[in-house]
Amino acid sequence: MRKCICFCVGVFTGFQLFAQSLHSYEIDVNVPEKKIYSGHLKLGGSNPEGAQIDVNNFYITMGGKPVIPITGEFHFSRFPRAYWDESIKKMKAGGITVVATYVFWNLHEEEEGTFVWTDNKDVRAFVELCQKNGLYAIVRVGPFCHGEIRNGGYPDWLLGKPLNIRSNDPRYLSYVERLYGAIGQQLKGLYYKDGGPVIGIQLENEYQHSAAPWGLTYPGQPHDLTAAERDMNEIQEGVGVARGDNPYAGLGNDHMKVLKSLAVKAGMDVPLYTATGWGYAAIVPNESIPVTAAYGYPFWTPARDYSPFFLYKDMHLHPDYSPVRYKPDNYPAFPAELGSGIMTVYTRRPVAVHQSFDALINRCLGSGANGIGYYMYHGGSTPRGKFSFMSDEAYGLPKISYDFQAPIGEYGQVREGFHRLKLLHFFVQDFGDVLAPMQTVLPANADTLKPVNIDQLRYAVRVHNNSGFLFLNNFQDDTTMKDQANVRVTIKTGKRNVTIPETGGFDLVSGENVIFPFNMDVGGVGLNYATAQLMMKGDGYYVFFTPEGIRGEFSFAAGTKVKDVTGATVQVNKQRTLVRCNAPVTEFSIGKTKILVVEKEKALTSYVVNIHGKKSLVFSDAVVLPTQDGFELLSDGKNEFGLEVYPKINALPKTTIGVAAKTAGNKLFSSWRIQLPLVEFPVTSNTINSKKVAVSLPQALPDGVNDVYLKIDYIGDTGMGFIDGELVADEFYHGLPWVIGLRKFKAKEMVFYFRPMHKNASYLVDLQPYPKYIPDFGKSKTYLKVNSITMTPQYKTGIQF
Repeated sequence: MRKCICFCVGVFTGFQLFAQSLHSYEIDVNVPEKKIYSGHLKLGGSNPEGAQIDVNNFYITMGGKPVIPITGEFHFSRFPRAYWDESIKKMKAGGITVVATYVFWNLHEEEEGTFVWTDNKDVRAFVELCQKNGLYAIVRVGPFCHGEIRNGGYPDWLLGKPLNIRSNDPRYLSYVERLYGAIGQQLKGLYYKDGGPVIGIQLENEYQHSAAPWGLTYPGQPHDLTAAERDMNEIQEGVGVARGDNPYAGLGNDHMKVLKSLAVKAGMDVPLYTATGWGYAAIVPNESIPVTAAYGYPFWTPARDYSPFFLYKDMHLHPDYSPVRYKPDNYPAFPAELGSGIMTVYTRRPVAVHQSFDALINRCLGSGANGIGYYMYHGGSTPRGKFSFMSDEAYGLPKISYDFQAPIGEYGQVREGFHRLKLLHFFVQDFGDVLAPMQTVLPANADTLKPVNIDQLRYAVRVHNNSGFLFLNNFQDDTTMKDQANVRVTIKTGKRNVTIPETGGFDLVSGENVIFPFNMDVGGVGLNYATAQLMMKGDGYYVFFTPEGIRGEFSFAAGTKVKDVTGATVQVNKQRTLVRCNAPVTEFSIGKTKILVVEKEKALTSYVVNIHGKKSLVFSDAVVLPTQDGFELLSDGKNEFGLEVYPKINALPKTTIGVAAKTAGNKLFSSWRIQLPLVEFPVTSNTINSKKVAVSLPQALPDGVNDVYLKIDYIGDTGMGFIDGELVADEFYHGLPWVIGLRKFKAKEMVFYFRPMHKNASYLVDLQPYPKYIPDFGKSKTYLKVNSITMTPQYKTGIQF
């Protein structure tokens, strides 16, 4: 319910003063408590230390404590083994707690009867690195995977066998049993029950919902999909809504049960089994968690459209891509395939706006999600097979690149989405036990709100025992939301009404999202509300951040004593103690607990690390990767950058490369300036013709340089990179410069071949929101221009205190 009070008030938002009408909203969260029950699911297990994983109908527990798993997809076979450890460290630094990975059958048994588990295909070594870095693993064992790989992961030779795929055909199952046996042997001793990191196994993928085209096809021929013949009428290409009346649904569930029995027989005995449950796909009833998906920029739709995944709903009762064939309230809502990025195909090249990443997670958490997962979190390069390219060429994907515009790119590049997501991950790690039992309550207009309603406030509440979080989102894909100015929300609880803020309002600018706590215990003190987002907590302190346009305001219970105030004012009356932030960085104490408040721009540079056994927060423009005795710093293009630590420490940092000089900085932090030796990589190139150029590659990386990124700023159709005549890199132009990490290539030069963009190209529809990405063709039907080629070093140094 919304009430608009139409009079002008002076409102201080950010650092600007202006007059706006106050827009007031109400939501009643005085509802019956969520019924949480267990014992109906055949899931769970313990490790040798007795730590138990259990699943009830609403959330997962570890050691009896509710947790919200944060799963990031990273395909080991699509990335060089030499850099797995670094990438897993990046994922951990980004707040990921579980690594999900596919085992693509055709990459490991391209030739029938010969399994390959060496080099970049060594799943055991990859899982061991997950354990070494303190992360759990979910292994997706197929047999069908999809993953935009040839045949969806099926070996070519399987097409020629006298059997029916994705069915209970005994001949087909005999091959699956052999595959599972081989995977099970690789993972032996690494399961949770053995003290290992493998807590989950995903069986099949989108069974009876989706399929991939066989790679053995002819140009112009309609796709021949990898599905059982009986399911052909129900199968989709891509993720979508199904009819929900598959006549073979019972047979599908039976097949999933058989797959699980084969997995267990192969030794894959784990606490959690997952199955993709969206779009009426089959699961193992009561024995697997049905995970859901949400993609903001799908390439498989006919055109750009507004997705519904930025509108709040009750995901526990109404999963995305419903109808589903399971009873949703019997299982936790676990959207484990969230589109943090998207692939481009030749005909469609959506641009994934990274601002959408945290907006989508805000929406999912606000909608009751008790697990989040990303596809993909880390991009890669699809390896070439012995007989063919192994990418899904039938769908028109790049032959090599599987960058996915992900938070971590094809060559390990850390992008904007990585930083935006980690703020939510830190929150979920530290407060997941508080959030998980909370149910979703929606405003009265939630059922009628549509993605096209770009001028209406989108909000929801999660609440338990009158305590909770207010979620707000002002992002929508493929359009621009209107600024929400001077907003005030009243939450009606059974205890009392909470109005945020108590006077005036806050602004939620276009594209932004935020989570405000209310009626929450903070260090033993009652917090009525905060107009700041909770990020993390350490020993004796909490950290909040404020998005653009919002000033931090904290209302504490009456009688709360506030001291040691920096950058804020305090107002006290009989009802509450109010702290208003008036500086970019604010700190104050309530009891024995310190509260730090920073602006979101600064929070995006933060990392949670361990220094001398204490949880600390580090701020730096460099990427901070925790190590056993300190951390590493990676800086793209800048050999000088800052480093700040909170709470302050007395220890001095020692660098493996370069020097650390103490700086004045903010008095609340310990601050240093890191300076590394400047390194430059001038580009030497030879233009062969209008479409082809040869570029000399660095022959060695000096100390302090981790990688060199080759950036090609061009406008065209496609780019291909060759070494010694072999295609090793490619990409489809979609407006952004092509970036290639060079450390994996051991060669003297790379030859690039570009093809021109055509004036009538189908993918131009995806670039229309970005006019600068589309050239002026003039009277020509094609266009190709290479604007510049540059090389940028990625600096690296180690830090010890």
